[in-house]
Amino acid sequence: MAATRPTSPASQSMAQTDQDLEVILTSFDSNYVWNYGTVKEGLRELYEKSKREQWNGATQLDWSTSVDPESEIVPRQMNPFADYGPAQKLNEKEMMRLSHAGISNQLSQFLHGEQGALIVASQIVGSVPWMDAKYYAASQTMDEARHVEVFAKYVNEKLEWEWPINPNLKELLDATITDSRWDFKFLGMQVIIEGLAMAAFGSLWKMTQEPLLKDLLKYVMKDESRHVAFGVLALRDYYKDLSPGEMKDREDFIIYACELMRNRLAGGDVAQAMGWNEAEVTKAILESASGQMFRSMLFMRIVPNLRKLGLITPRVREAFERLDIIKFEHLDTGEQDRELGLA
Repeated sequence: MAATRPTSPASQSMAQTDQDLEVILTSFDSNYVWNYGTVKEGLRELYEKSKREQWNGATQLDWSTSVDPESEIVPRQMNPFADYGPAQKLNEKEMMRLSHAGISNQLSQFLHGEQGALIVASQIVGSVPWMDAKYYAASQTMDEARHVEVFAKYVNEKLEWEWPINPNLKELLDATITDSRWDFKFLGMQVIIEGLAMAAFGSLWKMTQEPLLKDLLKYVMKDESRHVAFGVLALRDYYKDLSPGEMKDREDFIIYACELMRNRLAGGDVAQAMGWNEAEVTKAILESASGQMFRSMLFMRIVPNLRKLGLITPRVREAFERLDIIKFEHLDTGEQDRELGLA
């Protein structure tokens, strides 16, 4: 019998790399643009701002900060499981594990979302039909790479617990990445996913007193605020002349995306880690006052920006009334930025 050959470190590394990869098929038109002038008002100024505000996560964040992953990085009273019976029976050690699970899962989803944004931003560079937008999308690609870098470092070195991507978030990222239409990439990423991320980052930044995380979020939010503005500027006036069939496609996508984002926040991942019944946990969170407030708050930027783009059609309005998020239609996103010190 032939002796079994030992696996070399290089082969082991390649096998691990293969396990860590997922390939999805994408197809979209890429555009050369031979007009190097400005055709969309505001995009060149946004690009200049992005160049001025570049930062280095390796040197401008204090990574020597000690972080206890089981401490109250988020105050316990803000825990979405607070009204769930089994959670109320946990001892102190178990409560610490629940806190650790919650914050590490939340930041893991931020991390995975940022990788999706990195991929989409790189696609926009090729697909968008104006040179100013290509300039800005290139700068955003750098921003998103930096965001992936700092969230990965915080999750793995400080929290020491990285979670897989939530299936609903993955579904929306895949839909945005694989769609061939350039405006869907803006709509899915810049307006919806980035808008939701901005609201989530802002909420966490207000709640946490952990200094490294607070600084990290502030830097990231400065970038994300520009990214959302990029989406609104690029899509401004685009939807005025679409046919009814084309508009219906956008309505379907908006409703689908917002329902997915609501559903992904129902706590199933953490329920598994704690050995709880997922259906019970989901019901408790969906019905809890804190859970309803947090899920609703995440749409505070998405809804007013969709209004600016003329996308709160009767169908979308009906869906948003059902989701209880139409109340954000006339909120001032600029004021939200000022409250966070971003404007």
